Amino acid sequence: MTTTATPAPPFGRALCAMITPFTDSGALDLDGAQRLADRLVTEGCDGLVLSGTTGESPTTTDVEKSALVRAVRDAVGERASIVAGVGTADTRHTVELALAAEKAGADGVLVVTPYYSRPPQDAVEEHFRTVADASGLPVVLYDIPGRTGTRIEPDTMLRLAAHPRIVAVKDCSYDFLGTQKVLSRTELAYYAGCEEHILALYAVGGTGYVSTVANLVPRQLRSILDAFDAGDTARAARLQQQATELIESTMSAGLPGTVTVKALLNDLDLPAGPVRAPLRPADRKTTDGLRAAYERLRAA
Repeated sequence: MTTTATPAPPFGRALCAMITPFTDSGALDLDGAQRLADRLVTEGCDGLVLSGTTGESPTTTDVEKSALVRAVRDAVGERASIVAGVGTADTRHTVELALAAEKAGADGVLVVTPYYSRPPQDAVEEHFRTVADASGLPVVLYDIPGRTGTRIEPDTMLRLAAHPRIVAVKDCSYDFLGTQKVLSRTELAYYAGCEEHILALYAVGGTGYVSTVANLVPRQLRSILDAFDAGDTARAARLQQQATELIESTMSAGLPGTVTVKALLNDLDLPAGPVRAPLRPADRKTTDGLRAAYERLRAA
């Protein structure tokens, strides 16, 4: 199928890959999650992605993942969509998590490419089809080969796009040509998974973003899309450029985004708490640098 129309956003345009707040003792902080979710939606997020990489999915239990979806749904109601991260290296376990997310009230599921075992493309395709067939929820494919070791090749994307419940992609492939190939030939909704690509992907027909940095500055990132939609492309470019320092400090400073985001949220007295091992907290110098970049962006 060939299309030149921008697909309708299945979960909105501005999505936050939300951190999972923990208490000081490391337990799941559902009250904190509800307060953070409410703030993010109030500040402009159309949707929240729970239990993704930023949400520390490798170190939260299945029970915690379901409890998080229920708590956030109670907090935001129908004001925002909820996409639950359910991807694992095990197809059977991923199906179980997708069914649990559906029961807990999610609007969709985020499914990452199976990692570590590095399956070939026919196995990757079958994995996604099996998960999509298992529940009634729409599926977001998560293409992030830098973490999984295996990408979803464009030709595989083209075949998967024919599945009625595979509706979107979180794109961290760093293959802009491959992305545009799929955009030009399918109706998949493409969300930038790398903040430096928000405007670039949106300008060629992307749907929006799924952002870790949106935990910190949801309104500022949304304004990039709003400016572009209003036809003020120069302002959109300026807003994207103004966010660069914080994006780099958060995502490219040698620490996982979960660590840097939680450090700054804690410094701002917002719900976050510690990270779970094997992750370790950011030091004071890193936190001070993040705070300075944050303040400069807020003042811009």
